[in-house]
Amino acid sequence: MLTYVARRLMVNVGVFLLISVGVFLLVRAAPGDPVRMMVNPEQLAAGGPDFIARKRAELGLDDPVVVRYVVWLRDALTGDLGYSFVSHRPVSAVLGERIGPTVLLMGTALLLGLLVAVPAGTLAAVRRNSAADYASAVVSLAVISVPSFFLGIAAIYVFSLTLGWFPSSGMTTPGGGGTDVLAHLVLPAAILALSIAGPFMRYVRGGLIAELGADYIRTAEAKGAGPPRVLLRHALRNALIPLITVIMIYVPQLLAGAVALEQVFAWPGMGQLAISSIGQLDYPVVIGFALFIAVLVLLCNLAADVLYAVADPRISLQ
Repeated sequence: MLTYVARRLMVNVGVFLLISVGVFLLVRAAPGDPVRMMVNPEQLAAGGPDFIARKRAELGLDDPVVVRYVVWLRDALTGDLGYSFVSHRPVSAVLGERIGPTVLLMGTALLLGLLVAVPAGTLAAVRRNSAADYASAVVSLAVISVPSFFLGIAAIYVFSLTLGWFPSSGMTTPGGGGTDVLAHLVLPAAILALSIAGPFMRYVRGGLIAELGADYIRTAEAKGAGPPRVLLRHALRNALIPLITVIMIYVPQLLAGAVALEQVFAWPGMGQLAISSIGQLDYPVVIGFALFIAVLVLLCNLAADVLYAVADPRISLQ
């Protein structure tokens, strides 16, 4: 396994370099001039062009794109992702302070999604073609079809503006108590959990139906194993193995879903930072965010392969 992991890491390094080239070129080719964003339009007629020329030279934006990429890559390999054009702070520090809220939101949503999907998918598989199965199918397809940002807006209207149960935005309230963060977390985490519970529910149901029809299930029943033991000890355990891979694949997609919800709920995470940085043409932060997602995807794919082999000893990594 160690040899496989080392080989995959080497491949991932090459893939990451290719992704970095693509991201750097796409971001730099985006329309607009970040330096002009720093100048008040009223000042353009009073020395603005000279300031823009000096600032572009200072930021290295006048250099050929190949030179700029080589300089950026050299610094990035030492952990220096550059400085934000807007806040003038290191990109690593800007991203670092936003990772915590995003991880809190994503982790809570993933846990809630699994707590809903596994029991509901199991019930739908055991009672196949029943009212419970049809109801789970309708609910799962509904949450898959409706965009998460629309559900977020609807949740704010119902639970914040109408009922007043939960805060509508932000992560904390000035002067709030110890449960203040939890109160702000409920709505965005619940909406994000719903968006992943739907597909997870279908995976659990499909996997469990396939396992319940396997020969080893009939063998266990012939040996006198009761229905709960057959379901929990044998069928459900094996049905959840493919879900491990699906979860690791969905982790980067959770971050993509969090981008929209963080904007809707004004949650101070990486998604809100990415939206504001794109609007302000803050190239270094946008590149850092894109590469963070790329690294997350590569590591999650590797973790999925490893966990799949750990969960099922019959699978060997070569």
